[in-house]
Amino acid sequence: MKTTIVKIGNSRGIRIPKLILEESGLGDNIELLAKRGEIRIIPDKLKTKSIPDTALASEKSLGRDWNRPEEDKAWANLLPVR
Repeated sequence: MKTTIVKIGNSRGIRIPKLILEESGLGDNIELLAKRGEIRIIPDKLKTKSIPDTALASEKSLGRDWNRPEEDKAWANLLPVR
């Protein structure tokens, strides 16, 4: 999904559609991780229990990253066609 970064006071933000939030399983408390060229939004491990730590550990141990082509294809089916 393409979107635009908008000005919110002295900050910037994006609007996340309800469908995307529901599919992600994220709660109200999140953690932002940034590195050059990307920002990740993950559950705040201290406040939410939406993803078991074992699931995260197994993904890392298998050498998988969050950017997998099969996930892109699945997400594309959820997004409205423009």
